[in-house]
Amino acid sequence: MAGIAQSSSYSPAADTPENANYRFALVTLTSLFFIMGFITCLNDILIPHLKNVFSLNYTQAMLIQFCFFGAYGLTSVPAGALVKKIGYQRGIVISLVIAAAGCLLFYPAAAFASYPLFLGALFILACGLTLLQVSANPYVTRLGPVETASSRLTLNQAFNSLGTTLAPFFGALLILSTATVAVSEMSDTELAAFRSHEAEAVQLPYMLLASAFFILATVFSLLKLPVIIDGESKSEKEQNQDAESAWQYRHLVLGAVGIFVYVGAEVSIGSFLVNFLGEPHIVGLQEADAAPYIAYYWGGAMVGRFIGAALMTRLPAGAVLAASAVMAGLLVTVAMSTSGSVAMWAILAVGLFNSIMFPTIFSLAVQGLGRHTSQGSGILCTAIVGGAIIPVMQGAFADNMGVQAAFFLPVICYVYIVYYGLRGSRPTNR
Repeated sequence: MAGIAQSSSYSPAADTPENANYRFALVTLTSLFFIMGFITCLNDILIPHLKNVFSLNYTQAMLIQFCFFGAYGLTSVPAGALVKKIGYQRGIVISLVIAAAGCLLFYPAAAFASYPLFLGALFILACGLTLLQVSANPYVTRLGPVETASSRLTLNQAFNSLGTTLAPFFGALLILSTATVAVSEMSDTELAAFRSHEAEAVQLPYMLLASAFFILATVFSLLKLPVIIDGESKSEKEQNQDAESAWQYRHLVLGAVGIFVYVGAEVSIGSFLVNFLGEPHIVGLQEADAAPYIAYYWGGAMVGRFIGAALMTRLPAGAVLAASAVMAGLLVTVAMSTSGSVAMWAILAVGLFNSIMFPTIFSLAVQGLGRHTSQGSGILCTAIVGGAIIPVMQGAFADNMGVQAAFFLPVICYVYIVYYGLRGSRPTNR
């Protein structure tokens, strides 16, 4: 592979071999963003399914998200160091192999009908996705001029949302049962048979996903993608001359908090959608009937990212981020204070305004980091652990306050994102 260093003179209008390589790389990366979104959204199907199979309360069911997103907290910084050493492309290949191994472990977890084994398989799968995030996200931001980094990453994240939009239909068809079963009325023998049968429903979907990961790993090991060196432009060197670590950048640290609360809010809402729509005073849908509605939530994110990618070529990314967070917070408030179809469509519409938050926060936070970009990416991906902690907190509130009232937690998260968009994202180092 020919080495291609980051250049501040890159122009999308210039038809050069370097720019053609960048465009080819961006196109191939869309497949990774698609499958990351697809497999992450399947957790929203696993939660009500395993909650019913193992008779879990909301706090216990949210351990699915805790183990999945907890991997980001434990492995993102080491992943950032690994990517800095081996490069973005090799990091992508290794991450896909690890993710495939995690999917394969769903087979024995289902065979033994063991909830702890499911959690362990999810953790390994998430370790692979963590490395994939650390490799792919900064790679996209470096494939072109810094001014349009938010737009590029938002556009790729739109394909992530396409995956999250299709996953609920896939999960509802292959995982969720349409039958209503009274687990509490079963004998021990009947309960064991029921758990074994329902747990096996996840084997085929995750074996298919394991195959997809292995195929992608093979493809990306053979592709000739541009090598991006995390060097610095002259202005970045002047700005970074006293910075020995990415932790010295205030906008990065505040951005990590932004990623933490954003992912926590988005995952919490998605995790509770099926149960929220099943509430009698909302619309009272059965699990299999409610699952397809998750596609509206994630489909809104997909549409919003295509719109946001266009908007942020003309408007300041921070302002678009703050406006989106205001609208998301208002919609969650409406869902908390109303009932019926109004509450249902209000919570589903949040996805439209969630759309641009992750890529925008990420690209704003790594702006100007230069040689510290890989470390900064690891820090930001560590903050994805918000998807592990905030849903468990909301689960505890739901057990004590009810599902609807517990949505106050995402509202608080959106308030912080408004602050980051307006003030906290301004590039500075300490």
